[in-house]
Amino acid sequence: MKLASLVVEGERRAGAVDVPSQTVTLVPAHIGTVDDIVRGGPAALDAARAAVAHGGPETVALPQVRLESPLHRFNRDILCTGWNYWDHFEESKGRREGQDPQERPRHPTFFTKGPDTVIGPADDIAYDSDLSAQWDYEAEIALVVGRDGRSIPEEKALDHVFGYLVANDVSQRDLQRAHGGQWLKGKSIDATMPLGPWLTTADEIGDLTALRVRCEVNGRVRQDATSGQMAFPVPRIIAELSRGMTLRAGDVVLAGTPSGIGSAREPQVFLADGDVVVTRVSGLGELRNTVRRTRLT
Repeated sequence: MKLASLVVEGERRAGAVDVPSQTVTLVPAHIGTVDDIVRGGPAALDAARAAVAHGGPETVALPQVRLESPLHRFNRDILCTGWNYWDHFEESKGRREGQDPQERPRHPTFFTKGPDTVIGPADDIAYDSDLSAQWDYEAEIALVVGRDGRSIPEEKALDHVFGYLVANDVSQRDLQRAHGGQWLKGKSIDATMPLGPWLTTADEIGDLTALRVRCEVNGRVRQDATSGQMAFPVPRIIAELSRGMTLRAGDVVLAGTPSGIGSAREPQVFLADGDVVVTRVSGLGELRNTVRRTRLT
């Protein structure tokens, strides 16, 4: 099931997207929003599926609606995985302004970014050149936790995943390097992370290692990889992140970006006002966002 969020007559509603027919069937309001369905467990998802199977109260054409970010209620910061494609780790060697690790990480590298970064799949990416001169793109697969758990064994990790979405972890490289070697500031600028276009439930993903991740800027391919190239696959990420730390239904986890980022290119290529960024993951959909000058300072 592909769960989207849209506003109908001033009310936020969940909808089930049928990609082949390009339609969205509204989920009855009493079942709740996408956030409610995620936190409601199997019963809430079954109720949404049953309602859609019976035709739902209304079906609208997908091109006629503007989708929001599927999720709006966050338990905490967005949880993120860094350096999770070895090609990406290697491409940035010598470009981290003295912050290079001595060797490849033996465990996933985690950081967080503020939830106010989240925007919808077609919303503008905020851009303020007075704040940063180095706005970079990072196409990523994101997962949503569907069941609480702590110290989750790797072999049971996927049982805790509700579904997957597309994200772009737009980053400000100069801010990322300027604050003591930690990444929070350079990853948490408001209205800079598109998320969506819908939340695809885990049962629809056959091979989690075969998802193709792509990013285009103004029609030119900048990143192109498969999830099988991850240094630490999703079950390992969940197992290590949850060790001694409870993950809760509704938590969002980003799984890292592949090589091709702008700061690692020669010459470097950064985003600018008016750029169109398209982020795609096979089976999960597409984000299409325009970088737009916004006063943030």
